[in-house]
Amino acid sequence: MKAFLFDMDGVIIDSEPLHFDVDIETVAGLGAVIDQHGLEPYVGITNPEMWKALREQFGFKPSVAEIIELQMNRKLAVLGASAYEPIDGIRELIDTLKEQGIPMAVASSSPRVFIEGVLNKFGLLEEFGCIVSGEEVPQGKPAPDVYLEAARQLGAAPDTCVVLEDSRNGLRAAKAAGMRAIGFRNPNSGNQDLSEADWIVERIREIRLDEL
Repeated sequence: MKAFLFDMDGVIIDSEPLHFDVDIETVAGLGAVIDQHGLEPYVGITNPEMWKALREQFGFKPSVAEIIELQMNRKLAVLGASAYEPIDGIRELIDTLKEQGIPMAVASSSPRVFIEGVLNKFGLLEEFGCIVSGEEVPQGKPAPDVYLEAARQLGAAPDTCVVLEDSRNGLRAAKAAGMRAIGFRNPNSGNQDLSEADWIVERIREIRLDEL
């Protein structure tokens, strides 16, 4: 292992409930109804891809960009007012990787403004060699682009990278990139198929770097 790549939502921060709640609220404000089950297939993909599909499904009048602006303003407000802390074990895992000199990156489908908002809130922004948003590469997860770009920026070959993910789409992206992947079973991320993971953990503290 030459590099460790983190997804963010559902891995560093237990934010999927926030995303579900605000997305349900946003859909309702646009005159339609959706529940968490209807949103679960979109966990791990980018906002533009999700809202493009939902806009087509429900026939929303506002543009994708307008919908995302409404949604993201609300998410940033909720994040700023919250008492969120990193998922249990994340700070310790980052400290251990740092002690061992293993470069780290965040490769997330969230917009950069939300990624940086989370990492700044937790005081973790400076711990990562790079941050890559799925909106900054040609294709978001489950395509491998976001992980391949993170590896490129860290100067690590894909087959020397280990990814930590909580979603089916994220694991598919990691495996398509030729990387090994840990699937974190986060119940707040919904019913996610983690079968493509090389390892599956119920808690972040179960990760043992000497086994990677």
